[in-house]
Amino acid sequence: MTEEQVQVRVYGDASLPTLIYLPGLHGDWTLIGSFRQQVLGKVRFVEMTYPRTFTWSLEDYAKAIESALAQHGISRGWLLGESFGSQPLWELVKRQNVQVDGVILAGGFVKHTMRWAVRLAEKIAGRLSLRVITWLIFTYGKLAHFRYRHSPETMATLKEFAARRTVEDVRAAQHRLHLIAENNACATASVVKVPVYAMTGFIDPIVPWPFVRRWLRKNCATLKDYKIIPGADHAVLATAPRPAAAQVLQWIESSTAHGG
Repeated sequence: MTEEQVQVRVYGDASLPTLIYLPGLHGDWTLIGSFRQQVLGKVRFVEMTYPRTFTWSLEDYAKAIESALAQHGISRGWLLGESFGSQPLWELVKRQNVQVDGVILAGGFVKHTMRWAVRLAEKIAGRLSLRVITWLIFTYGKLAHFRYRHSPETMATLKEFAARRTVEDVRAAQHRLHLIAENNACATASVVKVPVYAMTGFIDPIVPWPFVRRWLRKNCATLKDYKIIPGADHAVLATAPRPAAAQVLQWIESSTAHGG
């Protein structure tokens, strides 16, 4: 593992349940602002940004996350894995160095259902020039004003999101796609002991939820609930922050009340 570090920001009192957000392919906290706002005061919210590494394994990600959490005195909590974030999440569960109170997948998965598509995306990302990347960022920014129109805090960070999308950032995302294509966390998810919950938006072509839900229902004995949120897409925490946050808080409160 390189000397690059995971950056962590912590919001809320340590007496509250801890919710640890593991970001998706973009790798940072720039799209989580509206969701964070909805859960503040009810949980201690921990968010992070991954380094732009081209070499880390998922085990390296897990080690770096454990180290970053330890530096903030955090040794337990709920894991909220968004898309790619579900992959280091399962590694954290397997390693058992962080006491996991529960697992929540947001557009997340165990093994990607369309590995061929992930490998294709990896190849395409590796061939993008700076000019194309700049055009894609500009186009995304235009679409994002509609996509995140119900998320004012996320809208406020779109400039920061765009500024972070450098050539190095795209290459780091390409490497994360490679990790997704190669990873299979079925063995871990099939024996996990803590409660597992999952949600996604109804429109999710990136990780088709019918296949994910079917596998979890069949193979994950501790799956408690799988919610589909209408009007949201794959980035459910950003496109539907209010219902997503309400659902996450309900799951945490319900599990705590039942001693889960």
